[in-house]
Amino acid sequence: MPYVMRNAEGRIIAVLSEEVEGSEMVGSNDPELGRFLSADSPEQRAQRELMESDLGLIRVIEDLINVLIERGVIMFNDFPEPVQRKLLARSGLRKEFSYVDDLFNADDNTFLPPPDEDGEGFL
Repeated sequence: MPYVMRNAEGRIIAVLSEEVEGSEMVGSNDPELGRFLSADSPEQRAQRELMESDLGLIRVIEDLINVLIERGVIMFNDFPEPVQRKLLARSGLRKEFSYVDDLFNADDNTFLPPPDEDGEGFL
């Protein structure tokens, strides 16, 4: 069971794995605990933004590697074997995603409309 610390208004301000002075035990399915844990704190937003930035940068680096290979600046086999496997796997995933995206998205990058009230209209 987790322990929580509360502020003067009685709201949870910290969650602890062990009892300390001033903490109280709450059930792991306590609704207030759930709300506290799912709150979007500034630290969580900053961490999410950093992760999104990292993912975007990974895509840029991947595209850069492909351009350098296409122009003959570097050779694919110049990379260590584990890197080659990761690049190939990533390329395969991008091709699969592109195929699925092409199947389900219209030319204007919108999804197919939902079916009408009778359940008709997809195909």
